[in-house]
Amino acid sequence: MTRIKAERLRRNWSQFELAKRANITQADICKIEHGKIYVYPNWRKRLAKALGMSEIELFEGRKSVIDG
Repeated sequence: MTRIKAERLRRNWSQFELAKRANITQADICKIEHGKIYVYPNWRKRLAKALGMSEIELFEGRKSVIDG
């Protein structure tokens, strides 16, 4: 499971909810979670912001501040 999917599920969000919050299509969220497409730098920023995390926390596997 990708960190993006894990964080999304931890918040009980659907792919559609994350897509809406990050301004990325639901289809692209699905592809990102399954490793089928590259996560562009602008998408990385939007996903991290939507999930309330830094890009480093989200994409380098570090624990979020929320988790302690």
